[in-house]
Amino acid sequence: MPDIAPLPADYAAWLAELKARIHNAQQRAALAVNRELVLLYWQIGRDILDRQGREGWGAKVIERLAQDLRSAFPGMKGFSRANLMYMRAFAEAWPDAEIVQQAVGQLPWGHNLVLLTKLKTSERRLAYAQRAIEHGWSRNVLNIHIERRLLEREGKAITNFDARLPKPHSDLAHESLKDPYLFDFLGVGDEAGERAIEDAIVHHITRFLLELGAGFAFVGRQVHLEVGGDDFFIDLLFYHLKLRCYVVIELKGGAFKPEHLGQLGFYLTAIDRDIKLEQDNPTIGLLLCRTKNKVVAEYALGDKTQPMGIAEYRLIESLPADLQSSLPSIEAIEQALADEVGEEDA
Repeated sequence: MPDIAPLPADYAAWLAELKARIHNAQQRAALAVNRELVLLYWQIGRDILDRQGREGWGAKVIERLAQDLRSAFPGMKGFSRANLMYMRAFAEAWPDAEIVQQAVGQLPWGHNLVLLTKLKTSERRLAYAQRAIEHGWSRNVLNIHIERRLLEREGKAITNFDARLPKPHSDLAHESLKDPYLFDFLGVGDEAGERAIEDAIVHHITRFLLELGAGFAFVGRQVHLEVGGDDFFIDLLFYHLKLRCYVVIELKGGAFKPEHLGQLGFYLTAIDRDIKLEQDNPTIGLLLCRTKNKVVAEYALGDKTQPMGIAEYRLIESLPADLQSSLPSIEAIEQALADEVGEEDA
C-alpha cells in the first residue's frame, strides 16, 4: 500500500470553507430556480387573466390549455387545470410584478398556495410571507402559524417596555410577546392547576417553544434561587437570543392580580444580580394568567421600574368554538415539527 503524504496543516479549514461555498452555491441555485418558476406561474396567470377579460375565455379553454401544456412538457409538473386556476388567482392577488420578484418569489409555490388559500388580504399574505422568509418556515409550519393567527396575536401583551427599555430594544421586546397564548396542545382542561399546566408545558416543551416564537431558548423549570439564605423557585426561565436577555415566565391559574407583579419583580432582581452576565440585557418578566382586566393591568404596570408584560393564555376548553375547529391537531403540529427537522437535516 503506497504511503499517504501528510496533509497540509490548513487542509481541514480549507475543506470546511469549500463545503460552505458549495452549500451556499447550491442554495443560491435552488432559490434562483424557484424564483424563475414562481415568476413563470405569475406570468401565465396574468396572461390568463388578460385573455379572460379581453376574449371571455371560459373553463373549457383552461382545460384545453392544461392538456396542451402537459403534452408539450410531459416531464414538467404543475400544468393541471387546478394549478392553472391557482396561477390566475396568484396573479390576481399580486398585480405588482415587483412584489413577486422581491418577496413572495423567494418562497416555494406550495408556500404561496397556503398564503393564497388561507388568507384574504394582500397585507396579511405579505406579512406572513416575510416572516416565513425570515425564519425559513416549512409549508406545514407556515400553515400552522396562519391557522393559529400568530401575527394577529403578536405584540398584543400589555407591557411597560416603552418606558423601561431603550429603543429599538423595547419595540423588539414588545413584538416578542403575544396575547393570548394558545395552549390547546397541552391536553389539559380549565380545571387544571398551575403545577399541572407547568408539567404539561415541560412535557410539550418543543411545541411550547413554537408557540412562544422565534428566539426563545429553554433554560429550566422551577429554577432555584437562594436569596439571603431563603429558597425561591422560578416557574419557567428562558433566554431570548435576539433580545440577549433572560425571560422569566410566571404562571397563574386564575385572574390577574396586581400583587402578582411583586413576586415577578423579585425574580427579575434576583436573576439580574446573581445570574445575568455583564453583556446580557436587563431581564424581562412575563406573567401568564387565565384572565385579566386590561385597565387594572395597565395601572399595575405603571409604577414598575422593571420591564414586564402581562398576557392571557387559553386552554382548548376556553377557546372560541370557531377557533377550536380551525386549529391544527396535535398530530399535525408534531408532523410539521418533524418535517421541519427533516428539511434541516436534508
